[in-house]
Order: sequence, then C-alpha cells, then structure tokens
Amino acid sequence: MLTAWAVPGLGEIAPGTDLPALIAAAAATAGTPLADGDVVVVASKIVSKAEGRLVTAADREDAITAEAVRVVASRPRKDGGLTRIVQTTHGFVMAAAGVDGSNVPAGHVLLLPVDPDGSARALADGLRAATGSRVGVVVTDTFGRPWRNGQTDLAIGAAYVAVTDDHRGTPDAQGRTLEVSVTALVDELAAAADLVKGKVRGLPVAVVRGLDAVTDEVGTGVRALVRDAEHDMFRWGSDEAYARGFDAGLAAAAHAEEEAP
Repeated sequence: MLTAWAVPGLGEIAPGTDLPALIAAAAATAGTPLADGDVVVVASKIVSKAEGRLVTAADREDAITAEAVRVVASRPRKDGGLTRIVQTTHGFVMAAAGVDGSNVPAGHVLLLPVDPDGSARALADGLRAATGSRVGVVVTDTFGRPWRNGQTDLAIGAAYVAVTDDHRGTPDAQGRTLEVSVTALVDELAAAADLVKGKVRGLPVAVVRGLDAVTDEVGTGVRALVRDAEHDMFRWGSDEAYARGFDAGLAAAAHAEEEAP
C-alpha cells in the first residue's frame, strides 16, 4: 500500500541548518521514524535556505536574468511587468528561473540550489547515516506545464531513487510490445508528496512509503530527465518560434534574391 504524509515540526530553516538531522529527528518525534524503502521528498526552498542561496536583489528581474541561460518565451502582464519562461543553468525550463521572492526578507530572493542532484545526494547520505535506514531523496520545485492551467511539483534533484520506470520492450495486455512508455517516476513522487505537504501550512517535507523505488546506487539524478535540444520539439514559445521562422524566411528570401542571375 502506498502512503504519504508530511513531516511536522521543522520550523524556520537558516543557512547551515543540518537538514538530515532535523528531518530525521522531526520524523521520529512525530511517531513516524524513517524506514527502509522510504522516499523523502523535500521542497527546494528549504534546501536553498540551508545552503545559503538567499541573496540580496534590488530587482528580482535581474536575478532571473542571472539564473537563465536563454529565454524560451516572454509575455507582458497586466501590471506592466513581464512573465518570462526561461531555461536555467541546470537545464530546467520554468517560469522566472525558479527565483522565489515569497516568504523571504524584503530586498532578497531565494535561488534554486546550485546542484539539486548533489543536494539530494547529501541529504540522502545524511539521512541514511542518521537513521540507519535505506532511504532515497527527491528535491522538488513548482512548475507550470504546456497546454495546462495550474502548477504541480516536479523533481529537480534525486538520489538513491529510480528516476524513471522504463516499460519499453515489455508487452501490453494485448501482447503488443511497448515502445515509448517511460514513466518519470520521480515527478510522480513529487506530485504525490505535494498532496500532503504545503507552502502555506509550513510543511516542506513529506515521506512516501510503499513504492519499490529506492536503490542501492546513487543513480543518475534528475539531470537524466532534461531533454536535449536535438529532441526538444517545444524549444520556443509559439510567438517566439513564429518570429524566428519569419525572420529566417526573410533572410532566405533575401539571400535567394542576391543569388538570382
């Protein structure tokens, strides 16, 4: 049976906080100590706070620019601002590069962890040492999705957890061989855990139990889920793709005119 619950009693996280020790102690105090096979799902916000990723920023937009490697799409807002979907230095495509200005001191923003997979590995190693249990860790953040309203939590870091569940090469109920069915298991874990934790309730950590997903090896991490440019069919927003195609067409026409006899 699959079960999930939030870990209460963590309190405010400061730079240098020993998250593994804090989470292990809070889970035990709540009467639900970590056990073999548990997946600990942790909001990136407290990881960033513990790692000192709170930075001063007179302008949040400048912080977004610094964290982005390219702008995928941008749209003006009714308030005169600009919503930007960007690709981060990690390879994630998300709004505002994950730069968070909520629940932080005025004049500051919180950035994503520098290496979310490395953060997950450090958390998992610390939890395993603190509890003696074979656990895995998923670090999450909130994403929007193409063609869908609303947001959901997705994995941005993972350690000692199977990142995907690959069904390719296995038969379906009618005996046909599956060719493209690869489940993003860590994203499903992130979404399941988000049902019981919550930003407003101050519950940034959840435990998912009952799924055979924990591994003995640290694993590939979430970087294995980042699609490369060659296979990315949605690399640009629709307006940006149209503009790029239009400009390319004008350039090709001009070149053809120059080459015409």
